Amino acid sequence: MFRIRKIFDGILPANKTAIGKVQEILRSRFPNLKEKDIQKIPEQIKNPLKYKFRSILFVADTKKTDVEGFALLLYASDLNFCYLEFVATIKNISRSGIGNALYQRVREEAQNLGAIGIFYECLPDDKKLCKDPKILAENRLRLKFYERYGVTPIINTKYETPVKDGDDNPPYLLFDGLIKSKTLSSIDAKNMVRAILVRKYSHLVSKEYIDMVVDSFVDDPVLFREKKYIKKEIPTLQEDIHQSKKITLIVNESHILHHIPERGYVESPVRIKSIQKELEKTDIFVKSPAKVFSEKHIQKIHDKNYIEYFKKICSTLDSKKSVYPYVFPIRNATKPPKELEVRAGYYCIDTFTPLNKNAYLAAKGAVDCALSGAQKILEGKKLVYSLVRPPGHHAERKSFGGFCYFNSNAIAADYLSEFGKVAILDIDYHHGNGQQDIFYQRSDVLTISIHGHPKFAYPYFSGFKDEIGVGEGINLNHNFPLDEKIDSEKYRQTLELALSKIKQFKPKFLVVALGLDTAKGDPTGTWDLNFEDFKKNGFLIGSLDIPILVVQEGGYNNQVLGKNAKNFFLGLHKAKYPKD
Repeated sequence: MFRIRKIFDGILPANKTAIGKVQEILRSRFPNLKEKDIQKIPEQIKNPLKYKFRSILFVADTKKTDVEGFALLLYASDLNFCYLEFVATIKNISRSGIGNALYQRVREEAQNLGAIGIFYECLPDDKKLCKDPKILAENRLRLKFYERYGVTPIINTKYETPVKDGDDNPPYLLFDGLIKSKTLSSIDAKNMVRAILVRKYSHLVSKEYIDMVVDSFVDDPVLFREKKYIKKEIPTLQEDIHQSKKITLIVNESHILHHIPERGYVESPVRIKSIQKELEKTDIFVKSPAKVFSEKHIQKIHDKNYIEYFKKICSTLDSKKSVYPYVFPIRNATKPPKELEVRAGYYCIDTFTPLNKNAYLAAKGAVDCALSGAQKILEGKKLVYSLVRPPGHHAERKSFGGFCYFNSNAIAADYLSEFGKVAILDIDYHHGNGQQDIFYQRSDVLTISIHGHPKFAYPYFSGFKDEIGVGEGINLNHNFPLDEKIDSEKYRQTLELALSKIKQFKPKFLVVALGLDTAKGDPTGTWDLNFEDFKKNGFLIGSLDIPILVVQEGGYNNQVLGKNAKNFFLGLHKAKYPKD
């Protein structure tokens, strides 16, 4: 299996390695390409002003991070078009479908950018223009590939005029309008072709050559060659622009296993049902299945002894039995009790978070959903919602509590941190003590929590304003403890301040720990946010120009839970896609 992911920078080791692999593919597949052009790729990604294009690099890699193909897409924001500079796979690859997957991902990115279309060059399939039979065969295969998407060369222009008399293989210019009904006007073509020639080739061609080519675009709309190779085109979801702008929804279907049918226990399965029911009334979500991930991602965040204990005690319990912590070894924490049920208090921070037969399975399922969401973000999705229970933000490195067993949002943030800086914004009513504990000494993950003051709100022992991080994490943990009663304006002012901290940090990704227990009437909170407040707050968060993974945390008033979630995402989506 392979995945398609976007490279956001050339700084982190994982990204550096991927770019190095891309450069190897370039040397192998394009032997005539100058080394300086191969070496400039990291700078292209870093400095769009210098090259007058924003460079977007996608790689197809395996779980072992072996890059087997890539695509480099250039975006001209001033003229709103894309130029596909390269799409290539390694030589003699046995796995099929990589080229298709890369090109479809490129098309989706262009659609998300709102681009008019994608230009690119292909070497000619005319033996009058290509003398080498071997190269001619390769050219025909490449043009056949693009015909499957309904794309053929532009005709009746001088674009393929050789720069020097006698030059072999002058390229055709192709244009993918993304939607079949879309045409390309002469004026748009002239402006964009001039930009391509000036920005990419001004060091090779004269002004007179550029004027000659541009002036040759006289057909309005531009005309394209008839298909030569393919009769039936590939149907692609990417042709539906609206579909590509939806929020990816990933639900922890295994949450239902974890059910505590005791009176007053509010963290119940109906929470997920309440949210899903309202989300289905909108047209802004597209559902995606969760993948199963290795436990190693949990082990990076949580203490191995805790994980083994949690798994072991759950496997030994009867399906109808729950164990609640009741002995807490604060005097001698170095010696955990031998009896498993007694040992619960060694790892727990409260007396109301039970252990039962399926708690581990449900918590692992929640982690898989969050990691699946993170992977979708790496693939280039702007908005992803991992709808999970049990929640996770109270789970620290060595402890569970507050209905939380594994810190799903922290595990997802750690996964993303291999590819760029991450910010976690916790907007649950209760302090996100789990993320604070886990990332308190790290510089690559910013943690922010807006919550009820710990003098009256759970977890009581953390969430104070002076907890700002230590060591490398100094000033990278920000707590905003608020009064027991606040109005909507006070909340929004605090949220805007939190968002300013995120902007200063300049992360590549944002993880939102979404608590809906800030709503009026929630049995665990004291604030009075309403439907409109959630929509406005979602819009503020969505206005950040970074990909956002939302992971569900608290929220226990099932009468309004779904409506509050729906309005939050309506605001979030509206900010990301204002024209929809």
